[in-house]
Amino acid sequence: MISERLRIGEAAARAGVNIQTLRYYERRGLLEKPTRSVSGYRQYDAEAPRLVRFIKRAQDLGFTLDDVEELLRFRKQGRSPRRVRPLAAAKIHDIDEKIRRLTAMRGALTQLIDSCSCDGSESPCPILEALEIEVEGPAKIESPRIGRR
Repeated sequence: MISERLRIGEAAARAGVNIQTLRYYERRGLLEKPTRSVSGYRQYDAEAPRLVRFIKRAQDLGFTLDDVEELLRFRKQGRSPRRVRPLAAAKIHDIDEKIRRLTAMRGALTQLIDSCSCDGSESPCPILEALEIEVEGPAKIESPRIGRR
């Protein structure tokens, strides 16, 4: 039985991505290099779009392409829950940390907005002043009411 062969455009369309995505995944080694027709066209097997959708879903859940490489290795081995679960748990930890940082950023911006009267007066803008404060290490936004007691 001969399996269905897809040109790059059709494989990309079935996967819901653009052609450059398939080429990039090939270069990264996430997608096996397809065979070539006599005229040089890439010929993907019918599994390629399914694999690309797997990669995209993993990315949608926050996995990096390096993580995806590992997930694909586990997938080939027949799904190893003992190995996959810690990766997913670590991803939840990463997401929680991002939420914490975003919440802190939102709080700082809210305080800056609340401290800005924008009444047309000549007083300095507290938002611009906060952005000019020099701090050691990673940039931290402070306003006269943030981080001062």
